Amino acid sequence: MNQVAFKPKTLIQFTQSPRIAMPAAKDVTLESSAALLLTDFTQVKPQTVDADTSVEEANLKMRYTGVRLLFVNDRDQHCIGLITSREIVGTRRINLAMQQRSLTRDEVTVSMIMTPWNTLSAMPLDKLSALTIEELMRVMEDVTEQHLLVTEYNDKHEVTVRGLVSATDIQNTLGKKLTVVPMARSFADICHVVTGHDL
Repeated sequence: MNQVAFKPKTLIQFTQSPRIAMPAAKDVTLESSAALLLTDFTQVKPQTVDADTSVEEANLKMRYTGVRLLFVNDRDQHCIGLITSREIVGTRRINLAMQQRSLTRDEVTVSMIMTPWNTLSAMPLDKLSALTIEELMRVMEDVTEQHLLVTEYNDKHEVTVRGLVSATDIQNTLGKKLTVVPMARSFADICHVVTGHDL
C-alpha cells in the first residue's frame, strides 16, 4: 500500500513588503536603575586583544568588530588594562611611546598606550543595581575616565569584570531628550551633557 507523506506548508510568500521588528524603546530617566546602562558581558561578549598586539592591528580589530574599546590581556589571560579608539586615533600616547622607546608607529604595541587596570574605576554589580542613574552620575562626576568597570565574584570567589558603563552610553540613552548634545568625554562631563548643569 502506497502512503503519501504529508508535508505541511511551512514557508510563505510575502504579499507585501514587510516591516522589520525592532526592540521596544526603553523609557529611561534619571530615576531609572543604573543597571539599565550596564553592558553585560554575560549577554555581550567583550572584545579582547593581547598586550603585544600592534596598535595598527588593534585599530583594525575595532573597525572589523564595530567596537570602540578592547580589553587588554596578558599571556595568562588576565585583564591588564583597556584601550579605546580615542587612544589609537589620537596621537599623544602613540607619539610619546615612539619618542621614549625610539620606535616607529608600526612597532608601538597596545600595552604601551593602554589605560592600565589599576587606574580604572570599578563598582560591584550589587552597588550599581542599588543606584538610580542620577545617583550613579553623582558618584562618578569627579571621574575623568569614560568607562566604569562593573565587577562581581565568580564561583571561585575571584573578582571578575561583569560588564561596564560608559559615559557615551549614558549620553546616548538620556541625551536624546536634549536639543543640543555635546560629546561627553568623561563621567564628569555627563552632568553638563545630560542636565545642562551640575547635579
